[in-house]
Amino acid sequence: MGKTDNTGIKRIIRAGGYSYKGFVACFRNEAAFRQELGLTVILLPLALWLGSSATERGLMIGVWLIVPTVELINSGIEAAVDRISDEHHPLAGRAKDVGSAAVFLAFSNAALVWAIILFT
Repeated sequence: MGKTDNTGIKRIIRAGGYSYKGFVACFRNEAAFRQELGLTVILLPLALWLGSSATERGLMIGVWLIVPTVELINSGIEAAVDRISDEHHPLAGRAKDVGSAAVFLAFSNAALVWAIILFT
């Protein structure tokens, strides 16, 4: 592998561009991601208002941001599986189901943390 010009600030700029493209692609193609972003717009200000300390606010925001992050990963898995083949295969189904389970777990974790902070 030869030396690449993709180092330092150029690499950071390119990586930012790839991240932007990923956000846009997920926003355009995944209804769940759009819904989670809508909830983010609502929940982040609520966390700032309802959290009684910086720690609580940070936990409420941080645990929620895991949800759209895992959704991005799940969407990447689904896109890769769909790219390989359109025909049904048990392993393809398993990959998609596991990605979906990860989103469910992240969402459940966020709900639990919010409930603990708000109701205890």
